[in-house]
Amino acid sequence: MLHRFAFIGLMVAVLFGTLSSSYAQESSVPVPHPAKALKGEQCVEPAADMRRFHMQYLEHQRDDTMRLGIRGNKYSLRGCVECHATPDEKADGALTVRGFCKECHSYAAVTIDCFSCHTGKAEKQP
Repeated sequence: MLHRFAFIGLMVAVLFGTLSSSYAQESSVPVPHPAKALKGEQCVEPAADMRRFHMQYLEHQRDDTMRLGIRGNKYSLRGCVECHATPDEKADGALTVRGFCKECHSYAAVTIDCFSCHTGKAEKQP
């Protein structure tokens, strides 16, 4: 009797494992492809590092700015906006970084709160 329950439990586990792995492979959510930066040849760090650690860089820069008064380092939000801003049709062609950020953050289901205080618009046109 114990063997029968063990066998049924094993079969259920295999079934759920198979279903979940096939679902993960057939996701209908497209992988993001954000626009290339308009300025500069390369980012301040390799793209793979920026994808993974950009929030830590921005938070460290925020702490330096707020606590020590250090502005303009290579990880400043303003630097990101100046390079990655692209024309936004909804804003009459004004350069904004919201589309660039939203591409990956929507994919990852992450809320962007930077621009509730900071502007996402570039100061200068290209």
